[in-house]
Amino acid sequence: MYRTHNCGQLRLSDAGQEVTLAGWVQRARKMGGMTFVDLRDRYGLTQIVFNDDTDAALNDRANHELGREYVVQISGSVAERTSKNPNLPTGDIEIIARDFKVLNPSEIPPFTIEDDTDGGDELRMRYRYLDLRRPSVRKNLELRHRMTMEVRRYLDSKGFLEIETPMLVGSTPEGARDFVVPSRMNPGQFYALPQSPQTLKQLLMVSGMDRYFQIVKCFRDEDLRADRQPEFTQIDCEMSFVEQEDVITLFEGMAKHLFKELRDVDLTEPFPRMPWSEAMRLYGSDKPDTRFGMEFVELMDVMKGKGFTVFDNAAYIGGINAKGAASYTRKQLDQLTEYVKRPQVGAKGMVYARVEADGNVKSSVDKFYSQDDLQALKKAMNAEPGDLILILSGDDAMKTRKQLCELRLEMGNRLGLRDKNKFSCLWVVDFPMFEWSDEEQRLMAMHHPFTHPKDEDIPLLDTDPAAVRADAYDMVVNGVEVGGGSIRIHDSELQAKMFEILGFTPEKAQEQFGFLMNAFKFGAPPHGGLAYGLDRWVSLFAGLDSIRDCIAFPKNNSGRDVMLDAPAPLDQKQLDELELEVKPQAKD
Repeated sequence: MYRTHNCGQLRLSDAGQEVTLAGWVQRARKMGGMTFVDLRDRYGLTQIVFNDDTDAALNDRANHELGREYVVQISGSVAERTSKNPNLPTGDIEIIARDFKVLNPSEIPPFTIEDDTDGGDELRMRYRYLDLRRPSVRKNLELRHRMTMEVRRYLDSKGFLEIETPMLVGSTPEGARDFVVPSRMNPGQFYALPQSPQTLKQLLMVSGMDRYFQIVKCFRDEDLRADRQPEFTQIDCEMSFVEQEDVITLFEGMAKHLFKELRDVDLTEPFPRMPWSEAMRLYGSDKPDTRFGMEFVELMDVMKGKGFTVFDNAAYIGGINAKGAASYTRKQLDQLTEYVKRPQVGAKGMVYARVEADGNVKSSVDKFYSQDDLQALKKAMNAEPGDLILILSGDDAMKTRKQLCELRLEMGNRLGLRDKNKFSCLWVVDFPMFEWSDEEQRLMAMHHPFTHPKDEDIPLLDTDPAAVRADAYDMVVNGVEVGGGSIRIHDSELQAKMFEILGFTPEKAQEQFGFLMNAFKFGAPPHGGLAYGLDRWVSLFAGLDSIRDCIAFPKNNSGRDVMLDAPAPLDQKQLDELELEVKPQAKD
């Protein structure tokens, strides 16, 4: 037996007991005639004591044979610590060592295995197996485990069946790019890794499964951001004989269950609902962070026509009121201006106005506006003495609102309004069914082509498809889209109409999605569903800025696994078996 207890288990009530522990040496400290070793495993950390007074030879061995991250087995007796550590669950006890055995030595690790490590992101990802020893990272995976257990418990209580769907499917080019997999047994043909089990779960509804869920890996070959990975995990769900209200009610209940069980947060009020058009008008985002106000105010009537050419020629002028920020220095305002001019934001500049203690308004464009004009601005912005008004404009209203959104979030950060321990949840509903793609020069499905239009908008499919709203809904928490879904089309004729609007010929629609439209002809029930992003939920609950640290083996920002050095070239034998030829890379 390698151990009788783990390193987080023993307490003062175990004093006097003979025990054996096994784990990794966190650190060793020699103090006079004593050596203190912190022994760590997944469960915690226990202090081990070697003492010249009890066994000088053993203490000498510990000094010479134990190093950082050595795997060791240690036997001894549990004793009360004279100098207790209230920050450790095992901080009241220590083990007086009787013997030890080195199970495996270790090279000096490339970074410290501590919460506050000295390793950079790339180095930690290269040695991810060492990074996972850090308690802070391990706790994220423990949280992830608890979340999946609670998800299964909740959905099982609601009558859902967990059903696996295939990982090798057909390619569906509509939307994000697929990862494709060549088939050796079918030369020149390819599988794709699923971006989502969307059509398969709909087929499960046609088959009468009624309520399905799956905690499933999905794959998208797209550019990465903090909340994106090429492979990610969804809590994927579908229900039959439901309307939007049924789906929202059930999965809002699931969110509240997770908050209570995992964060001990009671959310008793219904989550607000916000139409997509209102979210864009007030926040410039379909996933607004509603932990704080600072909603947009359109200022076209107030600021246009006063001789300031930038505003006079603008298609949109909007402002935010940063409460209490009038004390910002010129340097801070210049920094904000540079922030909005960054390529990631894309604004050409920023106008500001301070409301001073006497109620007068001082602006960066004073020469174009009288004090009466600025007082009208103050009134429109509902500003008070001490407030700072920030204004952006542009020749594209949607683009300018998105820039103003970035400025709002930056001000929320600077003013400390985005507390990670505060949670603001809402549903964004009534999305547009379609959005125009400049690249494709056609309408594209905003969510996916299987989303049902709102019933009252179906007649517009023939006359004004761009005006059609989708029976779709996203859950947003603290400015993060944690999940979304829709009521699905279950009628083959309506599905064919949708593909026609999206530019599919009947032949192309049949080739790619005929299996689904044919299934609809055999008694498909009304159905709908939702997929939560497991990685996003865990990172939200853990207070992380990126989903990477709640994934055991994530990819880096270039989509590479630097630990496994993947992706990597195939050798020629494999290429020949697959009948593939790789084009040589163009040289710079």
